[in-house]
Amino acid sequence: MTDEHGHRVTDRPGAEPPLSADEIIDIVDEHDRVIGQSPRGEAYARGLRHRCAFILVRDAEDRIFVHRRTARKLVFPSLYDMFVGGVVGAGESYDETALREAEEELGVSGLPQPERLFTFLYEDGPGRWWSAVYQVRWEGAVAPQREEVAWHAFLTEEELHARLPRWEWVPDGLEAYRRLRELRAEG
Repeated sequence: MTDEHGHRVTDRPGAEPPLSADEIIDIVDEHDRVIGQSPRGEAYARGLRHRCAFILVRDAEDRIFVHRRTARKLVFPSLYDMFVGGVVGAGESYDETALREAEEELGVSGLPQPERLFTFLYEDGPGRWWSAVYQVRWEGAVAPQREEVAWHAFLTEEELHARLPRWEWVPDGLEAYRRLRELRAEG
């Protein structure tokens, strides 16, 4: 089932409401300058441009953390993602968000500051957000946040690539991953 914007939503009877709809976030212009603030749910409903951080997490064996989002996620519920991360809160920097979101979603503390790789504007119909892409290595155990992560595993690049055509992925994560692979191929 999808909403009026084409985002997947849960159709379970009695389903709990989506997470984070009331969180206040910064609204930005086409140049990534803050022009206002809005509750997150309203920003999505009205297609207001905002900011997100995407963090690719690798373990000691260079495998990538992959997860399936819970059905309660406000955007792209129950889809797979190769990034952890989230929306930048009002007054928060991309770097602050990257560290906070990665630690929260992985259920860890003491994560090194993720390395910022690039930023791009993701636009898919009404979905519009500036996206800062990071990477970080975590060699300890993870205890993913149950409210955010329904399933997880660390996969090799080959295992991930084999699943790309078979699993339903968040579209912004796919775009970030495509751009990351292009960047690596160039460099």
